[in-house]
Amino acid sequence: MVESNKEELQLELNDLFNLFEVSDIIVKHTEIDEKNKITNEFRYIKDGQEKSYSFTYDMDNSLSDLRKKSLRKRMVKNQLYKILSENLNKTLPWGSLTGVRPTKLARDLIDYGEMKDYLVAEILERDYYVSHKKAELVASILRNQKCIIRNDNLVDLYINIPICPTRCVYCSFISSELSRVKDKVDIYIDTVIKEINAVKNIIKRKAYVVRSIYIGGGTPSVLTARQLDRLLNEVNFLPSEFTVECGRADTITDEKLDILKNHGVTRISINPQTFCETTLKRIGRKQKNKDILSAYQKALARDFVVNMDFIAGLPGEKLGIFKRTINTALELYPNNITVHTLSLKKGSTLFDNNGSVQDRDVEKMIDYAEDTLAKNGYKPYYLYRQKHQLSGLENVGYFRDGDVCIFNIDSMEETNTIIGVGANAISKRVYNIEHTIKRQPNVKFIEDYVDRIDEIIEKKEEFFK
Repeated sequence: MVESNKEELQLELNDLFNLFEVSDIIVKHTEIDEKNKITNEFRYIKDGQEKSYSFTYDMDNSLSDLRKKSLRKRMVKNQLYKILSENLNKTLPWGSLTGVRPTKLARDLIDYGEMKDYLVAEILERDYYVSHKKAELVASILRNQKCIIRNDNLVDLYINIPICPTRCVYCSFISSELSRVKDKVDIYIDTVIKEINAVKNIIKRKAYVVRSIYIGGGTPSVLTARQLDRLLNEVNFLPSEFTVECGRADTITDEKLDILKNHGVTRISINPQTFCETTLKRIGRKQKNKDILSAYQKALARDFVVNMDFIAGLPGEKLGIFKRTINTALELYPNNITVHTLSLKKGSTLFDNNGSVQDRDVEKMIDYAEDTLAKNGYKPYYLYRQKHQLSGLENVGYFRDGDVCIFNIDSMEETNTIIGVGANAISKRVYNIEHTIKRQPNVKFIEDYVDRIDEIIEKKEEFFK
Protein backbone atom coordinates (compact mmCIF):
# COMPACT_ATOMS: atom_id res chain seq x y z
CA MET A 1 0.00 0.00 0.00
CA VAL A 2 0.97 3.65 -0.37
CA GLU A 3 0.69 6.24 2.39
CA SER A 4 0.84 9.86 1.22
CA ASN A 5 0.75 13.15 3.04
CA LYS A 6 -1.49 14.51 0.27
CA GLU A 7 -5.01 13.12 0.38
CA GLU A 8 -5.74 14.18 -3.22
CA LEU A 9 -2.90 11.94 -4.46
CA GLN A 10 -3.62 8.92 -2.26
CA LEU A 11 -6.24 7.21 -4.44
CA GLU A 12 -4.32 7.28 -7.72
CA LEU A 13 -1.07 6.24 -6.05
CA ASN A 14 -2.80 3.20 -4.57
CA ASP A 15 -4.47 2.43 -7.92
CA LEU A 16 -1.04 2.30 -9.53
CA PHE A 17 0.47 0.32 -6.65
CA ASN A 18 -2.33 -2.27 -6.83
CA LEU A 19 -1.59 -2.93 -10.50
CA PHE A 20 1.74 -4.43 -9.44
CA GLU A 21 -0.16 -7.05 -7.37
CA VAL A 22 2.13 -7.10 -4.32
CA SER A 23 1.12 -7.26 -0.67
CA ASP A 24 4.40 -7.28 1.25
CA ILE A 25 5.54 -3.74 0.43
CA ILE A 26 4.74 -0.35 1.95
CA VAL A 27 5.60 2.91 0.21
CA LYS A 28 5.46 6.15 2.18
CA HIS A 29 5.23 9.33 0.13
CA THR A 30 5.76 12.95 1.13
CA GLU A 31 5.22 15.90 -1.22
CA ILE A 32 7.08 19.11 -0.37
CA ASP A 33 6.02 22.32 -2.11
CA GLU A 34 8.68 25.05 -2.14
CA LYS A 35 7.35 27.92 -4.24
CA ASN A 36 8.10 26.90 -7.84
CA LYS A 37 9.68 23.55 -6.98
CA ILE A 38 7.97 20.30 -5.98
CA THR A 39 9.86 17.49 -4.28
CA ASN A 40 8.46 13.96 -3.94
CA GLU A 41 10.14 11.81 -1.31
CA PHE A 42 9.49 8.07 -1.13
CA ARG A 43 10.38 5.40 1.41
CA TYR A 44 10.20 1.88 -0.02
CA ILE A 45 9.84 -0.66 2.79
CA LYS A 46 10.02 -4.44 2.39
CA ASP A 47 10.89 -7.10 5.01
CA GLY A 48 12.08 -4.41 7.39
CA GLN A 49 14.52 -3.02 4.83
CA GLU A 50 14.08 0.56 3.62
CA LYS A 51 15.17 2.48 0.54
CA SER A 52 14.78 6.23 0.10
CA TYR A 53 14.17 8.17 -3.10
CA SER A 54 13.78 11.86 -3.88
CA PHE A 55 12.67 13.61 -7.07
CA THR A 56 12.42 17.37 -7.67
CA TYR A 57 10.81 19.18 -10.60
CA ASP A 58 9.86 22.76 -11.46
CA MET A 59 6.24 23.93 -11.26
CA ASP A 60 5.12 26.65 -13.67
CA ASN A 61 3.08 29.01 -11.51
CA SER A 62 1.36 30.49 -14.56
CA LEU A 63 -0.61 27.25 -14.97
CA SER A 64 -4.21 27.07 -13.80
CA ASP A 65 -4.94 25.23 -10.56
CA LEU A 66 -6.45 22.38 -12.60
CA ARG A 67 -3.33 22.02 -14.76
CA LYS A 68 -1.08 22.17 -11.68
CA LYS A 69 -3.04 19.38 -10.02
CA SER A 70 -2.86 17.30 -13.18
CA LEU A 71 0.90 17.81 -13.43
CA ARG A 72 1.43 16.86 -9.78
CA LYS A 73 -0.52 13.61 -10.25
CA ARG A 74 1.33 12.81 -13.45
CA MET A 75 4.79 13.39 -11.96
CA VAL A 76 4.22 11.52 -8.70
CA LYS A 77 2.76 8.49 -10.52
CA ASN A 78 5.68 8.43 -12.95
CA GLN A 79 8.09 8.49 -10.04
CA LEU A 80 6.26 5.78 -8.10
CA TYR A 81 6.09 3.62 -11.22
CA LYS A 82 9.84 3.92 -11.73
CA ILE A 83 10.53 2.86 -8.14
CA LEU A 84 8.18 -0.12 -8.21
CA SER A 85 9.21 -1.25 -11.68
CA GLU A 86 12.92 -1.21 -10.83
CA ASN A 87 12.54 -2.94 -7.46
CA LEU A 88 10.07 -5.58 -8.62
CA ASN A 89 11.62 -6.05 -12.06
CA LYS A 90 8.17 -5.72 -13.57
CA THR A 91 6.58 -3.52 -16.21
CA LEU A 92 2.91 -2.75 -16.86
CA PRO A 93 1.34 -2.50 -20.33
CA TRP A 94 0.01 0.97 -19.56
CA GLY A 95 3.03 2.14 -17.58
CA SER A 96 2.19 4.79 -15.00
CA LEU A 97 -1.27 5.52 -16.45
CA THR A 98 -4.18 4.62 -14.17
CA GLY A 99 -7.11 6.57 -15.59
CA VAL A 100 -10.11 5.39 -17.58
CA ARG A 101 -9.20 7.37 -20.73
CA PRO A 102 -5.61 7.08 -22.04
CA THR A 103 -6.66 8.53 -25.40
CA LYS A 104 -8.17 11.60 -23.73
CA LEU A 105 -4.90 12.18 -21.87
CA ALA A 106 -3.03 12.13 -25.17
CA ARG A 107 -5.57 14.41 -26.82
CA ASP A 108 -5.37 16.88 -23.91
CA LEU A 109 -1.57 16.98 -24.17
CA ILE A 110 -1.91 17.80 -27.87
CA ASP A 111 -4.54 20.48 -27.18
CA TYR A 112 -2.37 22.08 -24.48
CA GLY A 113 0.61 22.19 -26.85
CA GLU A 114 2.67 19.74 -24.79
CA MET A 115 3.20 17.39 -27.72
CA LYS A 116 2.61 17.07 -31.46
CA ASP A 117 0.09 14.54 -32.72
CA TYR A 118 2.77 12.66 -34.66
CA LEU A 119 4.77 12.15 -31.44
CA VAL A 120 1.96 10.57 -29.38
CA ALA A 121 3.38 7.03 -29.30
CA GLU A 122 6.95 8.18 -28.70
CA ILE A 123 6.03 10.43 -25.75
CA LEU A 124 3.72 7.89 -24.10
CA GLU A 125 6.56 5.36 -24.20
CA ARG A 126 9.26 7.77 -23.05
CA ASP A 127 7.45 9.83 -20.42
CA TYR A 128 4.77 7.45 -19.15
CA TYR A 129 6.49 4.06 -19.61
CA VAL A 130 3.62 2.80 -21.77
CA SER A 131 4.49 -0.31 -23.79
CA HIS A 132 5.20 0.19 -27.49
CA LYS A 133 2.10 -1.78 -28.52
CA LYS A 134 -0.26 0.21 -26.28
CA ALA A 135 1.32 3.54 -27.25
CA GLU A 136 0.82 2.73 -30.94
CA LEU A 137 -2.76 1.69 -30.16
CA VAL A 138 -3.50 5.14 -28.68
CA ALA A 139 -1.93 6.90 -31.66
CA SER A 140 -3.97 4.76 -34.05
CA ILE A 141 -7.23 5.48 -32.23
CA LEU A 142 -6.62 9.23 -32.31
CA ARG A 143 -6.12 9.02 -36.07
CA ASN A 144 -9.41 7.12 -36.43
CA GLN A 145 -11.53 9.56 -34.40
CA LYS A 146 -12.29 11.83 -37.32
CA CYS A 147 -15.93 12.39 -36.30
CA ILE A 148 -15.11 14.59 -33.28
CA ILE A 149 -16.82 17.97 -33.43
CA ARG A 150 -16.21 20.34 -30.52
CA ASN A 151 -19.34 22.44 -30.31
CA ASP A 152 -21.06 23.30 -27.04
CA ASN A 153 -24.45 23.31 -28.80
CA LEU A 154 -24.10 19.70 -29.94
CA VAL A 155 -25.35 17.21 -27.34
CA ASP A 156 -25.76 13.47 -27.01
CA LEU A 157 -28.78 11.93 -25.28
CA TYR A 158 -28.35 8.84 -23.10
CA ILE A 159 -31.36 6.92 -21.74
CA ASN A 160 -30.74 4.20 -19.15
CA ILE A 161 -32.84 1.04 -18.83
CA PRO A 162 -31.20 -0.68 -15.84
CA ILE A 163 -32.98 -4.03 -16.23
CA CYS A 164 -31.65 -7.38 -17.49
CA PRO A 165 -33.17 -10.83 -18.04
CA THR A 166 -30.64 -12.32 -15.59
CA ARG A 167 -27.49 -11.10 -13.89
CA CYS A 168 -24.15 -12.16 -15.36
CA VAL A 169 -21.58 -13.31 -12.80
CA TYR A 170 -19.06 -10.59 -13.76
CA CYS A 171 -21.54 -7.69 -13.70
CA SER A 172 -21.45 -5.00 -11.02
CA PHE A 173 -23.75 -2.49 -12.76
CA ILE A 174 -26.72 -1.25 -10.80
CA SER A 175 -29.16 -3.27 -12.87
CA SER A 176 -32.16 -5.31 -11.73
CA GLU A 177 -33.20 -8.73 -12.94
CA LEU A 178 -36.52 -8.52 -14.76
CA SER A 179 -38.18 -11.09 -12.50
CA ARG A 180 -37.59 -8.82 -9.50
CA VAL A 181 -38.93 -5.59 -10.99
CA LYS A 182 -41.49 -6.78 -13.54
CA ASP A 183 -44.32 -4.97 -11.77
CA LYS A 184 -42.31 -1.71 -11.76
CA VAL A 185 -41.31 -1.54 -15.43
CA ASP A 186 -44.37 0.31 -16.69
CA ILE A 187 -44.15 3.01 -14.04
CA TYR A 188 -40.41 3.29 -14.69
CA ILE A 189 -41.09 3.90 -18.39
CA ASP A 190 -43.75 6.49 -17.44
CA THR A 191 -41.17 8.26 -15.27
CA VAL A 192 -38.48 8.15 -17.96
CA ILE A 193 -40.95 9.68 -20.42
CA LYS A 194 -41.66 12.46 -17.92
CA GLU A 195 -37.93 13.22 -17.71
CA ILE A 196 -37.57 13.07 -21.51
CA ASN A 197 -40.29 15.70 -21.87
CA ALA A 198 -38.45 17.93 -19.40
CA VAL A 199 -35.25 17.39 -21.39
CA LYS A 200 -37.04 18.43 -24.59
CA ASN A 201 -37.80 21.79 -22.96
CA ILE A 202 -34.14 22.18 -21.96
CA ILE A 203 -32.98 21.34 -25.49
CA LYS A 204 -35.41 23.85 -26.99
CA ARG A 205 -34.50 26.59 -24.50
CA LYS A 206 -30.75 26.11 -24.98
CA ALA A 207 -31.04 25.65 -28.78
CA TYR A 208 -29.16 22.36 -28.50
CA VAL A 209 -28.85 19.97 -31.44
CA VAL A 210 -29.04 16.27 -30.57
CA ARG A 211 -26.16 14.60 -32.39
CA SER A 212 -26.57 11.03 -31.17
CA ILE A 213 -28.93 8.99 -28.98
CA TYR A 214 -27.90 5.92 -27.01
CA ILE A 215 -30.34 3.76 -25.07
CA GLY A 216 -28.31 1.50 -22.82
CA GLY A 217 -28.48 -0.33 -19.55
CA GLY A 218 -28.98 -3.00 -18.58
CA THR A 219 -30.61 -4.61 -21.56
CA PRO A 220 -33.19 -2.24 -23.12
CA SER A 221 -34.47 -5.02 -25.40
CA VAL A 222 -35.78 -6.80 -22.30
CA LEU A 223 -38.73 -4.39 -22.51
CA THR A 224 -41.86 -5.69 -24.21
CA ALA A 225 -42.60 -4.51 -27.74
CA ARG A 226 -45.36 -2.30 -26.35
CA GLN A 227 -43.06 -0.73 -23.76
CA LEU A 228 -40.33 -0.12 -26.35
CA ASP A 229 -42.80 1.51 -28.71
CA ARG A 230 -44.19 3.75 -25.98
CA LEU A 231 -40.70 4.88 -24.97
CA LEU A 232 -39.46 5.48 -28.51
CA ASN A 233 -42.58 7.46 -29.41
CA GLU A 234 -41.23 10.18 -27.08
CA VAL A 235 -37.68 10.16 -28.46
CA ASN A 236 -38.57 12.14 -31.56
CA PHE A 237 -35.28 13.82 -32.46
CA LEU A 238 -33.34 13.53 -35.74
CA PRO A 239 -29.84 12.47 -34.67
CA SER A 240 -26.96 11.39 -36.90
CA GLU A 241 -26.85 8.11 -34.99
CA PHE A 242 -29.36 6.24 -32.81
CA THR A 243 -28.16 3.19 -30.86
CA VAL A 244 -30.16 0.75 -28.75
CA GLU A 245 -28.39 -2.00 -26.82
CA CYS A 246 -29.99 -5.39 -27.50
CA GLY A 247 -27.20 -7.22 -25.74
CA ARG A 248 -28.99 -10.47 -25.00
CA ALA A 249 -29.98 -12.24 -28.19
CA ASP A 250 -32.76 -14.12 -26.38
CA THR A 251 -34.60 -10.79 -25.89
CA ILE A 252 -34.64 -9.88 -29.61
CA THR A 253 -37.74 -10.49 -31.72
CA ASP A 254 -38.87 -9.49 -35.21
CA GLU A 255 -41.54 -7.26 -33.68
CA LYS A 256 -39.07 -5.39 -31.49
CA LEU A 257 -36.61 -4.89 -34.35
CA ASP A 258 -39.42 -3.52 -36.55
CA ILE A 259 -40.34 -1.06 -33.80
CA LEU A 260 -36.72 0.08 -33.51
CA LYS A 261 -36.46 0.54 -37.27
CA ASN A 262 -39.75 2.43 -37.48
CA HIS A 263 -38.53 4.88 -34.83
CA GLY A 264 -35.27 5.68 -36.62
CA VAL A 265 -32.84 3.49 -34.68
CA THR A 266 -29.72 3.00 -36.83
CA ARG A 267 -27.42 0.86 -34.69
CA ILE A 268 -27.87 -2.00 -32.20
CA SER A 269 -25.58 -4.12 -30.05
CA ILE A 270 -25.92 -7.91 -30.01
CA ASN A 271 -23.40 -9.12 -27.44
CA PRO A 272 -22.40 -12.80 -27.52
CA GLN A 273 -19.45 -12.23 -25.07
CA THR A 274 -18.28 -15.69 -26.20
CA PHE A 275 -19.36 -18.38 -28.65
CA CYS A 276 -18.61 -21.13 -26.13
CA GLU A 277 -22.00 -22.28 -24.80
CA THR A 278 -20.41 -23.90 -21.74
CA THR A 279 -19.02 -20.50 -20.78
CA LEU A 280 -22.34 -18.80 -21.50
CA LYS A 281 -24.03 -21.10 -19.01
CA ARG A 282 -21.22 -20.60 -16.49
CA ILE A 283 -21.51 -16.80 -16.57
CA GLY A 284 -25.31 -16.75 -16.30
CA ARG A 285 -26.39 -16.03 -19.87
CA LYS A 286 -29.21 -18.27 -21.07
CA GLN A 287 -28.82 -17.52 -24.77
CA LYS A 288 -27.56 -20.14 -27.24
CA ASN A 289 -25.40 -19.56 -30.29
CA LYS A 290 -28.44 -20.22 -32.49
CA ASP A 291 -30.18 -17.29 -30.74
CA ILE A 292 -27.23 -15.02 -31.52
CA LEU A 293 -27.09 -16.07 -35.18
CA SER A 294 -30.86 -15.71 -35.57
CA ALA A 295 -30.88 -12.23 -34.00
CA TYR A 296 -27.96 -11.16 -36.18
CA GLN A 297 -29.65 -12.34 -39.37
CA LYS A 298 -32.80 -10.43 -38.41
CA ALA A 299 -30.76 -7.28 -37.76
CA LEU A 300 -28.96 -7.56 -41.11
CA ALA A 301 -32.29 -7.98 -42.90
CA ARG A 302 -33.32 -4.59 -41.49
CA ASP A 303 -30.02 -2.91 -42.37
CA PHE A 304 -28.93 -2.05 -38.80
CA VAL A 305 -25.33 -1.22 -38.05
CA VAL A 306 -24.43 -4.01 -35.60
CA ASN A 307 -21.89 -4.11 -32.77
CA MET A 308 -20.86 -7.32 -31.02
CA ASP A 309 -19.15 -7.41 -27.61
CA PHE A 310 -16.69 -10.09 -26.50
CA ILE A 311 -14.80 -10.58 -23.24
CA ALA A 312 -11.24 -11.87 -22.87
CA GLY A 313 -10.53 -13.80 -19.67
CA LEU A 314 -13.96 -15.25 -18.92
CA PRO A 315 -13.94 -17.98 -16.23
CA GLY A 316 -12.75 -21.31 -17.62
CA GLU A 317 -11.74 -19.98 -21.03
CA LYS A 318 -8.25 -20.47 -22.43
CA LEU A 319 -6.60 -18.94 -25.48
CA GLY A 320 -7.89 -21.56 -27.93
CA ILE A 321 -11.55 -20.95 -27.02
CA PHE A 322 -11.10 -17.20 -27.29
CA LYS A 323 -9.45 -17.54 -30.70
CA ARG A 324 -12.42 -19.57 -31.94
CA THR A 325 -14.78 -16.85 -30.68
CA ILE A 326 -12.90 -14.10 -32.54
CA ASN A 327 -12.67 -16.23 -35.68
CA THR A 328 -16.43 -16.89 -35.54
CA ALA A 329 -17.08 -13.17 -35.13
CA LEU A 330 -15.03 -12.51 -38.25
CA GLU A 331 -17.15 -14.98 -40.20
CA LEU A 332 -20.20 -12.93 -39.18
CA TYR A 333 -18.36 -9.67 -40.00
CA PRO A 334 -20.39 -7.16 -37.93
CA ASN A 335 -19.77 -3.44 -38.42
CA ASN A 336 -18.28 -3.03 -34.93
CA ILE A 337 -16.53 -5.47 -32.61
CA THR A 338 -15.75 -4.46 -29.04
CA VAL A 339 -13.22 -6.55 -27.13
CA HIS A 340 -13.33 -6.19 -23.34
CA THR A 341 -10.88 -7.48 -20.77
CA LEU A 342 -12.67 -9.10 -17.83
CA SER A 343 -12.80 -6.86 -14.77
CA LEU A 344 -13.18 -8.43 -11.33
CA LYS A 345 -15.53 -5.80 -9.93
CA LYS A 346 -16.69 -5.48 -6.37
CA GLY A 347 -20.40 -6.19 -6.24
CA SER A 348 -20.27 -8.85 -8.95
CA THR A 349 -21.18 -12.44 -8.12
CA LEU A 350 -17.78 -13.53 -9.40
CA PHE A 351 -15.99 -11.21 -6.98
CA ASP A 352 -18.32 -11.81 -4.02
CA ASN A 353 -17.94 -15.59 -4.34
CA ASN A 354 -14.17 -15.29 -4.48
CA GLY A 355 -14.23 -16.55 -8.04
CA SER A 356 -10.79 -17.41 -9.32
CA VAL A 357 -9.92 -16.37 -12.84
CA GLN A 358 -6.71 -17.35 -14.60
CA ASP A 359 -5.21 -14.34 -16.36
CA ARG A 360 -2.28 -16.30 -17.79
CA ASP A 361 -3.61 -16.11 -21.36
CA VAL A 362 -5.49 -12.82 -21.27
CA GLU A 363 -2.71 -10.65 -22.72
CA LYS A 364 -2.29 -13.16 -25.57
CA MET A 365 -6.07 -13.03 -26.10
CA ILE A 366 -6.08 -9.25 -26.41
CA ASP A 367 -3.06 -9.32 -28.74
CA TYR A 368 -4.68 -12.01 -30.88
CA ALA A 369 -7.90 -9.99 -31.18
CA GLU A 370 -6.07 -6.78 -32.12
CA ASP A 371 -3.78 -8.43 -34.69
CA THR A 372 -6.45 -10.67 -36.23
CA LEU A 373 -9.06 -7.92 -36.49
CA ALA A 374 -6.49 -5.62 -38.13
CA LYS A 375 -5.68 -8.30 -40.74
CA ASN A 376 -9.38 -8.48 -41.56
CA GLY A 377 -9.94 -4.77 -42.11
CA TYR A 378 -11.00 -3.61 -38.64
CA LYS A 379 -9.47 -0.51 -37.01
CA PRO A 380 -9.61 0.63 -33.36
CA TYR A 381 -11.67 3.75 -32.72
CA TYR A 382 -12.20 4.06 -28.96
CA LEU A 383 -10.69 2.71 -25.78
CA TYR A 384 -11.26 2.78 -22.07
CA ARG A 385 -9.90 1.09 -18.99
CA GLN A 386 -11.52 -0.06 -15.73
CA LYS A 387 -10.23 -0.87 -12.29
CA HIS A 388 -9.45 -4.51 -11.53
CA GLN A 389 -9.09 -5.54 -15.18
CA LEU A 390 -7.02 -8.68 -15.65
CA SER A 391 -3.34 -7.90 -16.28
CA GLY A 392 -4.13 -4.16 -16.17
CA LEU A 393 -5.44 -4.26 -19.76
CA GLU A 394 -8.26 -2.43 -21.55
CA ASN A 395 -11.45 -2.44 -23.63
CA VAL A 396 -11.22 -1.49 -27.31
CA GLY A 397 -13.90 -0.84 -29.91
CA TYR A 398 -13.13 -1.70 -33.55
CA PHE A 399 -14.89 -0.60 -36.74
CA ARG A 400 -14.88 -1.33 -40.44
CA ASP A 401 -15.94 0.69 -43.46
CA GLY A 402 -16.28 3.98 -41.57
CA ASP A 403 -18.96 2.76 -39.13
CA VAL A 404 -17.67 4.25 -35.87
CA CYS A 405 -20.07 4.88 -32.99
CA ILE A 406 -20.25 8.64 -32.46
CA PHE A 407 -21.66 8.31 -28.95
CA ASN A 408 -18.84 6.04 -27.79
CA ILE A 409 -16.22 8.50 -28.99
CA ASP A 410 -17.99 11.56 -27.58
CA SER A 411 -18.48 9.95 -24.17
CA MET A 412 -14.98 8.48 -23.83
CA GLU A 413 -13.15 11.56 -25.13
CA GLU A 414 -15.53 13.91 -23.24
CA THR A 415 -15.81 16.28 -26.19
CA ASN A 416 -19.56 16.87 -26.06
CA THR A 417 -22.28 17.43 -23.49
CA ILE A 418 -24.31 14.33 -22.62
CA ILE A 419 -27.83 14.59 -21.21
CA GLY A 420 -28.53 11.52 -19.11
CA VAL A 421 -32.09 10.26 -18.53
CA GLY A 422 -33.19 7.45 -16.23
CA ALA A 423 -32.05 5.85 -13.00
CA ASN A 424 -28.27 6.01 -12.51
CA ALA A 425 -27.80 8.13 -15.66
CA ILE A 426 -25.22 10.92 -15.45
CA SER A 427 -25.45 14.21 -17.30
CA LYS A 428 -22.11 15.67 -18.29
CA ARG A 429 -21.84 19.29 -19.39
CA VAL A 430 -18.72 20.04 -21.46
CA TYR A 431 -17.41 23.60 -21.80
CA ASN A 432 -14.90 23.33 -24.64
CA ILE A 433 -13.60 26.91 -24.48
CA GLU A 434 -13.03 26.79 -20.71
CA HIS A 435 -11.72 23.17 -20.80
CA THR A 436 -14.04 22.22 -17.94
CA ILE A 437 -16.60 19.48 -17.36
CA LYS A 438 -19.43 19.40 -14.82
CA ARG A 439 -21.46 16.34 -13.86
CA GLN A 440 -24.98 15.84 -12.53
CA PRO A 441 -25.98 12.27 -11.57
CA ASN A 442 -29.52 10.97 -11.26
CA VAL A 443 -30.33 8.73 -8.29
CA LYS A 444 -29.19 5.14 -8.73
CA PHE A 445 -32.16 2.88 -8.04
CA ILE A 446 -35.45 2.50 -9.91
CA GLU A 447 -37.65 2.95 -6.82
CA ASP A 448 -35.85 6.15 -5.76
CA TYR A 449 -35.91 7.46 -9.31
CA VAL A 450 -39.68 7.05 -9.55
CA ASP A 451 -40.26 8.61 -6.12
CA ARG A 452 -37.92 11.58 -6.68
CA ILE A 453 -38.47 12.42 -10.34
CA ASP A 454 -39.71 15.96 -9.67
CA GLU A 455 -36.58 16.70 -7.67
CA ILE A 456 -34.41 15.15 -10.40
CA ILE A 457 -36.02 17.29 -13.10
CA GLU A 458 -35.63 20.43 -10.99
CA LYS A 459 -31.91 19.70 -10.52
CA LYS A 460 -31.46 18.99 -14.22
CA GLU A 461 -33.13 22.26 -15.20
CA GLU A 462 -30.82 24.11 -12.81
CA PHE A 463 -27.78 22.24 -14.14
CA PHE A 464 -28.56 23.25 -17.73
CA LYS A 465 -29.52 26.85 -16.92
